[in-house]
Amino acid sequence: MRLDKFLKISRIIKRRSVAKEVADKGRIQVNGKLAKSSTDVKIGDQLRIQFGNKILEVGIDELHESTKKEDAAKMYYIINETRVENNGN
Repeated sequence: MRLDKFLKISRIIKRRSVAKEVADKGRIQVNGKLAKSSTDVKIGDQLRIQFGNKILEVGIDELHESTKKEDAAKMYYIINETRVENNGN
């Protein structure tokens, strides 16, 4: 499954266009390597996503073509969630 589609279906990022933009700006790694929006992800992969002031690390548990809102969180597990201090230095 494409990375941007996984992020949308799992609801980590709400819109696929936003997921594509984040990936294409080099803010997502799959298993430690920079990933594009078209990168294929599979069960067992680990994602590291850099949002504005947050870094989210998740592992992929399940892949589905579509999910209900309540099932979306079952597609991944959170490994680490870190706040990044940006105090203007």
